[in-house]
Amino acid sequence: MALKLSFAADNPPFSVIAAAAVAGVPLEVDPSLPSGALPELCNSSGSKWQGVAELLRRVGQVTALPNFYPCDAVEVEQIEKWLEYAPSLSSGAEFENACECVDTYLLKRTFLVGYRLSVADIAIWSGLAGTGQRWDSLRKSKKYQNLVRWYNSIALEYASVLNELTETYVGKRGLGKPKSARPKEKEENTTNAENSDREKSMCPFDVELPGAEVGKVVLRFAPEPSGYLHIGHSKAALLNQYFAQKYQGRLILRFDDTNPAKESNEFVENILADVETLGIKYEKVTYTSDYFPNLMEMAEKMIISGKAYVDDTPREQMQKERMDGIESKCRNSSIETNLALWKEMIAGTERGLQCCLRGKLDMQALNKSLRDPVYYRSNPVAHHRIGKMYKVYPTYDFACPFVDVHEGVTHALRSSEYHDRNEQYYRILEDMGVRKVQIYEFSRLNLVYTLLSKRKLLWFVEHGKVDGWDDPRFPTVQGMVRRGLTVEALLQFILSQGASKNLNLMEWDKLWTINKKLVDPVCPRHTAVVEEGRVLLTLTNGPETPFVRILPRHKKYEGAGQKATTYTKRIWVEKADASAMSAGEEVTLMDWGNAIINEIQKDQDGNVTLMTGVLHLEGSVKTTKLKLTWLPETTELVNLSLVDLDYLITKKKLEEGEDFLDVLNPCTKRETPALGDSNIRNLKRGEILQLERKGYYRCDAPYVRPSKPIVLIAIPDGRQQAPLSLCKDLNNLQIH
Repeated sequence: MALKLSFAADNPPFSVIAAAAVAGVPLEVDPSLPSGALPELCNSSGSKWQGVAELLRRVGQVTALPNFYPCDAVEVEQIEKWLEYAPSLSSGAEFENACECVDTYLLKRTFLVGYRLSVADIAIWSGLAGTGQRWDSLRKSKKYQNLVRWYNSIALEYASVLNELTETYVGKRGLGKPKSARPKEKEENTTNAENSDREKSMCPFDVELPGAEVGKVVLRFAPEPSGYLHIGHSKAALLNQYFAQKYQGRLILRFDDTNPAKESNEFVENILADVETLGIKYEKVTYTSDYFPNLMEMAEKMIISGKAYVDDTPREQMQKERMDGIESKCRNSSIETNLALWKEMIAGTERGLQCCLRGKLDMQALNKSLRDPVYYRSNPVAHHRIGKMYKVYPTYDFACPFVDVHEGVTHALRSSEYHDRNEQYYRILEDMGVRKVQIYEFSRLNLVYTLLSKRKLLWFVEHGKVDGWDDPRFPTVQGMVRRGLTVEALLQFILSQGASKNLNLMEWDKLWTINKKLVDPVCPRHTAVVEEGRVLLTLTNGPETPFVRILPRHKKYEGAGQKATTYTKRIWVEKADASAMSAGEEVTLMDWGNAIINEIQKDQDGNVTLMTGVLHLEGSVKTTKLKLTWLPETTELVNLSLVDLDYLITKKKLEEGEDFLDVLNPCTKRETPALGDSNIRNLKRGEILQLERKGYYRCDAPYVRPSKPIVLIAIPDGRQQAPLSLCKDLNNLQIH
């Protein structure tokens, strides 16, 4: 349902229009108010709001875009300050002072408030764009680099809506009357109005929870502590948080710890760390094991009411009977017999260990999840939280609906892989005699060449195929971060999928492309030369005594700091670069100038071994074909290990029943020894950098001593790359 925005034609509230467009809030625009009138927003019930700041708040509060106007009191206070500050940008006298203030604030920030785009960002962005030519001139200068980086990032990310709005509402001299639509545009606008419902459905956040009431929604994110969180869990966690914030409800973090054989405190601690990394804000942490006494009471109650029975059928036979719709011989046992065997199970006796507790649902149901599912299993293994107190443990199918009701959950978000179990979930609630919890289904996040089954991921860990659950080849939160993925990129990627129920096989390229957009404007630049086959170039007119220049680590971002670059008469160049040069050719030495190659010496195999040349600093870089990275011949260089990674399997998508062991990738990691400039020794673990002409890297192991190389893990940039197994000479790969 669209809101109506009314304003004076000579002073459109550009920030409100832009915020609504970015946030997916439909607006009916009416530029008919008299000149000087405050803009106002009206909804279908007649409620009205006036003033730009108030209108921005309203748009931020009604949008489904997460954290656009957050619930957190501290962040709300920060947003309010920015909304108050935004008008400074429209004041001619204060404009540049305001730009300087925001530029300084953005030195180490991607967004103005928190870690996501908010209404504050759009308010300030619109204020800049609204000045027209004045801001355009400043953008082209190098005066406010942090501000320009931030502005360009938003302009690029939301170009599809902001470009059109800027063209419509912003003239060369700033805000003015909206441009009148040409005949063709009027026709397009009519078509757009007719298809507004279709356009609205395209917004990934434009979804509603059935029966949800603001202030009364309770959700839960319930991971099993049998592994680390991966990208699929991240989607579930973020969607739960999104709906909790949208409806001003509560989010519970619950550990579904019902299988002691697979669970451990290590997984609990790391899931808590992963949830913090993702920025998930929950009300409290609970455990299904907290409700074990209640669950056992419910199980006994269902035995007494004839809705559950104890079965000692061997597991394989039981599975076959369920598939064939054959009732168990124990299905019609007396209540007394069932209670006696239930006590044997609780005591963990030899007889009890042969049994399980099953629900008496419908063995003829077409939906096989209803064919008397198991509610309790005997398991003498000690639990990671409560030790050996219990010898029986509830299944997820039995425990989850019960605990959902007990904790007041109103809506249970489940991925589409559980679709067949939804009917079972409702039937179990009915048999328990408790209220109904509404299930909301979203699509499972599937990615090419990726395994998300914790059982399969565990195989790689147990067989030493990876370093652990945080291996950078793993799709776990810790693994992806270790590979160089920023949390902000992960959040943007997942939230861009929304709560769609459509099943898609996603490419990793989109995620890494988002990541590149975030790291490229701010990460420092350094130089490395692969050790194998490197060639010494002697510049005969080079400096007899080495000298040092202080250069920016990023030419367009002062916040990256500075680096010391040493210039010497003899320099190292890459083998591939040396092979590409010819005698008499003029080349450009990056961050120095041009040089002319005079002589090239080769061995009997044709490999370049030595080169000589002369500096030609007055030469033009525009005339040279080769722009070379180089390192000085000095003892200050550091040893590097450049790590390139590949997918763990060689097939995009495994078919039903296909064994992942049959498609294991034989080559998933390649380490290349290299030399790096001396400044790299100052990197800390986790820092991201760009090696000129090679790509982006994350420091995995920083400098400790000369004999131990600094480990840099290559970060994908969204472009298709050849598998490592096909790279015959990875050492010579360059990015030109």
